[in-house]
Amino acid sequence: MPDLRWLAAIPSPTPTGPSPTPTGPPAESVTPGVAGFIAIAVVAIVIVLLAIDMLRRIRRAQYRTDVTEMLDAEEAAARGDGSSDDDASDGDTSAPGEVSPEGPARD
Repeated sequence: MPDLRWLAAIPSPTPTGPSPTPTGPPAESVTPGVAGFIAIAVVAIVIVLLAIDMLRRIRRAQYRTDVTEMLDAEEAAARGDGSSDDDASDGDTSAPGEVSPEGPARD
């Protein structure tokens, strides 16, 4: 490996003139202004609207799933696959995964 100690002995050049001053407006006065505010406001409004639409679609899919399960349970009962309501007691007789016509049970 070459001996590089001689590089440490060489003085680094120093500027002899004044340092250049930055041109343009100072950093404290540069702001996004009205255009930046409007852009951020539009982005926020779009995000809120997308969230509302997403929640509506999720709710609709859940309702469709509930109705499908309810119809499947009714068809199974009509075919005689399920237990009849005549010999059932007044208590909750639905299985944990079953959906009653009144909707899902709430604890």
